[in-house]
Amino acid sequence: MAVAAMTQTTNDTTDAIHPNQSRAVDGPAKPRRNRAATRPTTHQAHQSQQTLLPLQRLPLPANQPREWYETHNRRLKAMRLAIALLDTGVYHPANADNRRIRAMAARIGVHRPSDTTCGMVRALIR
Repeated sequence: MAVAAMTQTTNDTTDAIHPNQSRAVDGPAKPRRNRAATRPTTHQAHQSQQTLLPLQRLPLPANQPREWYETHNRRLKAMRLAIALLDTGVYHPANADNRRIRAMAARIGVHRPSDTTCGMVRALIR
């Protein structure tokens, strides 16, 4: 009889120490929600930003002068180069000389930029 009473006391103490354990008194316990698993970690959030799909290209407007198209394409190229330079750690226009900008252009697969485009890249980095 004393052993049975002692076993009962031990089980009560164990329940008090481990409240997360489910008890089979009222049927199956509700599944616990792991809050840490539902929140994205910094690494997961960073990965989801990298897997964004590119925007769908729209056709250029018709009946514009040739200079407009040249300027438009020059701005797009300068923007691509500025983003690539910023991604590699070039944050100041003084560090973005023509040689470095042209090397980045070859690295990302765009045609060699002119001096005017290199100036636009430096202006975007400012």
